[in-house]
Amino acid sequence: MNYQETLDYLYSRLPVFHNIGARAFKPGLQTTLELCKLVGNPQNDYPAIHIGGTNGKGSSSHMIAAILQKAGYKVGLYTSPHLKDFRERIRINGVYVDDNFIAGFIADRKSNIDRLSPSFFEVTVAMAFSYFSTAKVDVAVIEVGMGGKLDSTNIINPELSMITNISYDHMQFLGDTLGKIAAEKAGIIKANTPIVISEYQNEEISTVFMQTAAESNSSLYFGSQLYDIAKNGFINGKLNVRVCEKSTMEVLYPNLQLDLTGNYQLKNLCGVLTAVKILKSKGWNIKELDITSALESVVELTGLKGRWQKLQDSPSVYCDTAHNPAGLSETMQQFASIASGQSRFVIGFVGDKDITNMLKLFPSEGKFYFCQPSNLRALKASDLQHMASQYGLQGKVYSNVNEALKEAIQESDINDTIYVGGSTFVVADLDQL
Repeated sequence: MNYQETLDYLYSRLPVFHNIGARAFKPGLQTTLELCKLVGNPQNDYPAIHIGGTNGKGSSSHMIAAILQKAGYKVGLYTSPHLKDFRERIRINGVYVDDNFIAGFIADRKSNIDRLSPSFFEVTVAMAFSYFSTAKVDVAVIEVGMGGKLDSTNIINPELSMITNISYDHMQFLGDTLGKIAAEKAGIIKANTPIVISEYQNEEISTVFMQTAAESNSSLYFGSQLYDIAKNGFINGKLNVRVCEKSTMEVLYPNLQLDLTGNYQLKNLCGVLTAVKILKSKGWNIKELDITSALESVVELTGLKGRWQKLQDSPSVYCDTAHNPAGLSETMQQFASIASGQSRFVIGFVGDKDITNMLKLFPSEGKFYFCQPSNLRALKASDLQHMASQYGLQGKVYSNVNEALKEAIQESDINDTIYVGGSTFVVADLDQL
């Protein structure tokens, strides 16, 4: 099989979560362990950093990978889902996995895949671990897919684990309270391994983490208790922040530049800086210049897309992959702070999300353009229009995001502001991305 035939086989043969949702979910590690055993347990060939959480784990993974890359390390990065290209999931120093490796990996193991009937995610995890081993990376940054304890990535024994935050998402799998969700996420905490929690949220969540860390004899660090980070504004299109160490009130970075400009990145940054501090204490050679130069060029270094990304000016168009109430709340606050002229919203969702509580976050005075992602889980745009009307949100229906965005731009004055989002898969469908 060539590369395209291999992808066709993977998508047709294996259950894919982003297409069919719950039917593709296979909790447990046994199949992943078996797949990795068949390829020599490559996950044991290099140190790794494991990053989970509800929101921000992708951005945090990219930021840490960028810093390590700037420090001179050969860095593997595994994330999911992809936006445009399957190969986005597996990168080394920002370069996508080789087509031939993917085709060869699947061809050599097709009989075992047919025998084990793994999920799409389980196969891609084993593929990533094998690719990083073959390429002899110095370190791999591994993003959790969903949850933690039963996620396929959780067969690694990392140098460091990180959990960004906890909020309501995937409740049908992870639990219906924040404590239950935190317990699933806490499953990536390993014995005698430092664990970073990017932000201290509340006692219900923090107690779960503290108890799990104590039982695992793991040092626990809350990033938001170590650093105070304030927004200074924007300079040359980059988010300018001031970073202080809370214990001493020493200003570590008076003007740190971030090319990831979403306000929510300040919370992620607390965890990232804490993780880097721990890595340095463990002997990793990371200089201050590596940190500052990496954080102002994450997109260039790792290829991250879709996180509060500005697509154009006059009218201004922003997109963001926020896809649950907590994440969308952050982006709506930022949108409100920068919006000028008429606010316009190009939105679509998948049907198994908490759509009601997300619709409540949009302003009724906005102009809406309802669409649906090219995804089997997509909520029909006409159904979205009906649901939105119950919250005073009015607009027309479009067959896809590009048609909707084109109409929004045509109807805009140069001072208007347009937001595109609601689902990762709506953003993924953008031609402009």
